Amino acid sequence: MSKSTVCILGLGYIGLPTAAMFASKGVNVVGVDTNIAVVDTINAGQVHIIEPGLQDVVALAISDGDLIASTIPVESDVYIICVPTPFYGDHQPDLTYVKSACGSIAPFLKKDSLVIVESTSPVGTTFQVCEWLSELQPNLDFPHNNEHPNVHIAYCPERVLPGNVMRELVDNDRIIGGMTDVCAKRSVQIYSEFVKGEFLLTDAKTAELAKLTENSFRDVNIAFANELSLICDNLAIDVWELIALSNRHPRVNVLNPGAGVGGHCIAVDPWFIVDAAPEQSRLIKTARLINDHKPVWVVDKIKSTILDIANETDKPIGDIVVACFGLTFKPDIDDLRESPALQIFQMLESQAKYTCLAVDANVKEIPNFKSQASLVSCDYAVEMADLCVVLVAHSEFREIIWDKPHLRNRTLNFVGPLTR
Repeated sequence: MSKSTVCILGLGYIGLPTAAMFASKGVNVVGVDTNIAVVDTINAGQVHIIEPGLQDVVALAISDGDLIASTIPVESDVYIICVPTPFYGDHQPDLTYVKSACGSIAPFLKKDSLVIVESTSPVGTTFQVCEWLSELQPNLDFPHNNEHPNVHIAYCPERVLPGNVMRELVDNDRIIGGMTDVCAKRSVQIYSEFVKGEFLLTDAKTAELAKLTENSFRDVNIAFANELSLICDNLAIDVWELIALSNRHPRVNVLNPGAGVGGHCIAVDPWFIVDAAPEQSRLIKTARLINDHKPVWVVDKIKSTILDIANETDKPIGDIVVACFGLTFKPDIDDLRESPALQIFQMLESQAKYTCLAVDANVKEIPNFKSQASLVSCDYAVEMADLCVVLVAHSEFREIIWDKPHLRNRTLNFVGPLTR
């Protein structure tokens, strides 16, 4: 396999680490991205995302010539689709990027090509990929309508945690959903270049739903914790103490609540199940609605606290400074996708009634910057703020002395105990 070529479509949080892992094993890899800045950055041996260990692997792969980034595909033996799969409108799945990726690789397909979809997708997407490709390459045989295809297609979802991707790509078990048994076995062969976890073979539809199920399971459990936080606030009970006590039961493991749920997977994937089976997914939909509402509830709490500060200090609301600690969707990464913390900050900043500061050393700028909001240091924020709001449990925030005199009872913490 080391002399074959793998073409990876999409060089984001999954595509680039996957490309780097293949290249680190001597596989010839061409990574494709439509963003020329991303392509130029990678070809310079640099990375455009924060992921521990990724920079060194990419730099070595580029130096050795095993990895090349490009804006267009090349003829390859294997094509792996790692493009985004967002939703639009009333949470309808948007497969535009997947379809575009199919269109870009179709001219290069040949007999014995292997196409793998990694993008988290609605059930039936892999079948749809077969149809799109067969329409563009009618002279080839595809597995959706041929018992003995000469183009092999499979669905192999990623199952990694941002911040720990480089290890989990190697060690985690891998679900392989082949359109045929041969498709699955070919996929196992390619991933065996670097995956040490067990390969779990199934059909494509089951693999698609398995990925959605994993993230929906997390979403439902987080929704339970978030709903508990609302109940505890209403009853004047410390939710963190409540959960700690409840978890002393040998068969109870309540998760921690937060400001919402973010990331491309957990905040998006459950909607794919709801869209496919709306009458049968009432619990999953309710969990999504609870988690989507949490940022709105947080903003209401912040606004209420601002009014209390104004009344207690006779300070005009326009002079009050609110500092939001954390913008990413989880601690110690730079990923802003579907981030509830970013959503909260932007809702506050759009009010234009008070000064908003943001603290997050993991990001370089605030998306959709509209007014005077700015990124500042921890020390500056703590010194200037009338109200500190902790939205993400970044490691650096554990070094802050939160009990400074002017901040007593003026810190809203939505991430749990922060100890030094």
